[in-house]
Amino acid sequence: MNRETIKEILHSEGILPLSKYGQNFLCDDQIIQSIVDLCELKREDMVIEVGPGLGSLSYPLSLMTDHLACVEIDKGLSERLKETITNATIFHKDFLKFERPENINIDVVVSNIPYYIMTDIMKKIYGEYSDARKMVFMVEDDAVARIDCGPNTKQYGPLAILGKLYGDYKYEFKVPHTAFVPQPNTTSAVISFTRKDSAEVLNTEFVKFLNTCFAMRRKMLKKNLSSIASAEAIDEAFRACGISENTRAEELAPEMFSQLFKTIVL
Repeated sequence: MNRETIKEILHSEGILPLSKYGQNFLCDDQIIQSIVDLCELKREDMVIEVGPGLGSLSYPLSLMTDHLACVEIDKGLSERLKETITNATIFHKDFLKFERPENINIDVVVSNIPYYIMTDIMKKIYGEYSDARKMVFMVEDDAVARIDCGPNTKQYGPLAILGKLYGDYKYEFKVPHTAFVPQPNTTSAVISFTRKDSAEVLNTEFVKFLNTCFAMRRKMLKKNLSSIASAEAIDEAFRACGISENTRAEELAPEMFSQLFKTIVL
């Protein structure tokens, strides 16, 4: 969908973009196609798109796969998608409350993530959809620093750890604010992840575990973990993993959190 098409849809159908949902609709055909290409789709792939909006990505995605599911929080937009993209399954649901259909393998996750809720959405995706072989996201460019960072940095936390453990990360390209209607005040970025074996540890319990580890960043990790395990269990786990008792969460590499989780929780 180009800019003229988006504006015509908004005008003719009386759609008012809602800031509370972070609705900035992608309107650059070249960028849209580049994102679709990054998904590396096969016809049989099961694809889930979070926050499809007007369907700028949904329509070209639906041409590439027979199994597209879109989760849209806006009732009006979800009803419109049901009418315009008939070969996809449209769910009118807040993704953070969306229950993944049982017994369905997910191959690709793609999303133009609303910036105001990026962290929560990405945590849910990593926790519940880590079987996907590929993830392609559009995020705020400034937020990439919280995704692509390592230990002992200010930005390091659960989001960076989950991404590192899930797969190989790549910063694909910037997206200017002029590629949206209405135009946001910030530059966006398209990033991708390709799954690797360490993604096996990712689940909702591991996400909760990481949140606990970083609940109080400046406190020692042992203090944070005391809410879920006894002092004896923590000491034993630290010894088994070779972690100093004075360690803070921000000092540990992603793989160490995986080991610690398996020792304390599993």
